[in-house]
Amino acid sequence: MSEHETDTGIHSADAAPGEQEGGEHGIAVGLRNYVIGLALAAGLTVASFWVASGTSLLYPPGVIMALAALAIGQMGVHLVFFLHITTGPDNTNNALALAFGILIVGIVIAGSLWIMYHMNMNMNMDMRPPGDL
Repeated sequence: MSEHETDTGIHSADAAPGEQEGGEHGIAVGLRNYVIGLALAAGLTVASFWVASGTSLLYPPGVIMALAALAIGQMGVHLVFFLHITTGPDNTNNALALAFGILIVGIVIAGSLWIMYHMNMNMNMDMRPPGDL
């Protein structure tokens, strides 16, 4: 067991899926968590393909929202079950690094879209002389 678990009295049954667990059952519990994560990720992937294939259960403009919700769920499954990002006190640096990475990716995407929009506006100028309307 880690120092945190012995100091606070946290047992492995109280641990989140991504937290490191010790003891003799640590490997079995870790494998079980990976299998659960794999099943959830595969289920969300199949659901995304099913939604994108044109199911008649969803209103057509709602397909994009359903795909966005499934993508967010997929990210959550990967963060918790495979990258082991939890809310534990030992995980603060990982969470901050993830937040910083998301910030940088957001800035790059927003800046790229802004640049492309302004280049499109400048390239589509009407080149006819003023009197030829």
